[in-house]
Order: sequence, then C-alpha cells, then structure tokens
Amino acid sequence: MGVKDVVGSTDGLMKKAVEAVLREFGEVRTGRAHPALVEELHIDYYGTSTPVRQVASVAAPDPSSLVIQAWDPVALVEIEKAILASKLGVTPMNDGKVIRVPIPPLSEERRKELAKVVKDMAEKGRVSLRTIRREANDKIAKLKKDNAVPEDEAFKGQDQVQKLTDKYIAEVDGLLEKKNKELLTI
Repeated sequence: MGVKDVVGSTDGLMKKAVEAVLREFGEVRTGRAHPALVEELHIDYYGTSTPVRQVASVAAPDPSSLVIQAWDPVALVEIEKAILASKLGVTPMNDGKVIRVPIPPLSEERRKELAKVVKDMAEKGRVSLRTIRREANDKIAKLKKDNAVPEDEAFKGQDQVQKLTDKYIAEVDGLLEKKNKELLTI
C-alpha cells in the first residue's frame, strides 16, 4: 500500500462524509414540501426496518403538502406512525388509500432554531473530514517511518490529503450556506 492508495481511499471517505451531511440536511424541513422529508424514514414492514421510499411513492403536488401512496395498504399505518414519531413536527392524514401530510410554514423563531441545527450538522461533517485527514496522515507517517516510501513522497501525500480536506470542507460550507438561505427565505 502506497501513498497514492492512502490518498485515493481518503478521497472516497471524504466524499461519503459530505454525502452524509447532505442527507442530514435533506431531513431538515425548510417550510416547503419535499419528498426527501419522509423518504428516508424507516417503518416496520413485516418485521423488517424498511425506508418509506421502498414501500410507497412520495409526491409533492404543491409546496405545502406531501402525498404518500403505499403499494401495500398494510404499510399506510406504519408510515403514519413513522411520520408522527419523526422530528418533522407534522400530523399526517390517512384516508385508507393515501396519506396527506400538510407542511405548515415555519415561524421566524423555528427558522433560526433550524439554522443552528444545520450549523451543528455542518460542524460535525467538518470534524469527520478532519478525523479522516488525521487518519490518512497517520498512515502516511507510518509508511515513511517503515521506510516504505521516501520522505518527499510522504510530504507530497500529506499535502494532497490537506488539499482534499480543504476542498471537501469548502463543499460542506457551500452546502451549509445554501441550506441556510433556504431556511431563512420565506
């Protein structure tokens, strides 16, 4: 295993960390209906934890509501329970065929609270990226210590890892800025 392998695996891990931040951001409600709000909720479907998107279609017919149509009517009750138990703060209406979820507009106070939550999520993402950087640098240092790679190659590898870290932290910051704009726009 060389420095290029370490840098390559670090790039993949950092991409996954940014994707995780993006998924978390998708779960934060911005006052507009979006299928991602409920698609990742898990329900107990015949004894198996299953995401809603695998048992139903979710549509946003307008900016203030979601319509969930389960392929199996048994799943409707479980989807309703999952929505009630989630941190969305909405009440679904189940008519036996579809579930309608009204998405009320957010108050100014709630928007500011959510902006803080999103900021914390972004910070956790940045910490995760720094942890990946530290582990990669440790691997490169070990390769150098074991004389598996020359010192200049190890230095270049650490420089590449730092550039990757800077790139992905900037990406997280961009996602945070975009999400805050969504949250604070009425």
